[in-house]
Amino acid sequence: MFINVLFDDPVFFLRYIAIIIISITLHELAHGFAAIGQGDNTPQKAGHITLNPVVHMGVQSIIFLCLAGISWGQMPVNSDKFRNGRISDIIVSAAGPLTNLALGISFASLLVMFYNSGLVSKDFLYLAARVNFTLFLLNILPIPPLDGFHIYSSIFPSLKKLQDSPIGLFGLVIVFLIPGFSETLFFISDSIIKVFLKF
Repeated sequence: MFINVLFDDPVFFLRYIAIIIISITLHELAHGFAAIGQGDNTPQKAGHITLNPVVHMGVQSIIFLCLAGISWGQMPVNSDKFRNGRISDIIVSAAGPLTNLALGISFASLLVMFYNSGLVSKDFLYLAARVNFTLFLLNILPIPPLDGFHIYSSIFPSLKKLQDSPIGLFGLVIVFLIPGFSETLFFISDSIIKVFLKF
């Protein structure tokens, strides 16, 4: 269990928890602001335009994060209110992953800038970049309930029928059970960061 890391490496544990909470909160807020920009005021009415992570993640998600190292968030939107139909759906769905990509690029850039300065922890910046690149890669997978599925199903409406089916959730579980899946995402994220470090 991830909670064991608290006793083995408490600094890493706290850094990881903080980075995940901040990253998911900003991810969900990006969905919310994009939805508002597309004519849907549901995020505002539901009280989700806030930096409070409990609102976006819920207590259960935060507890599960501490125990297992995995978490999730949610932003209530109503696609029926989108002014541009599928285009709006794609914009709102893509806003979250693109925010993680932007955060990953930002942290990787800061890592390069302060690598030898001693002013900022290199380990923190590397972990923050790695987490956000990994969240981006994970969320663009075309598997429900991930954002990637909403993007692809807006382009290919025939996929919509899988959205609420047990097949989609089963597919997500299977993906995580594939040996080396998580390691592959981390490897890609590490490779992206190494590209930054070469400059």
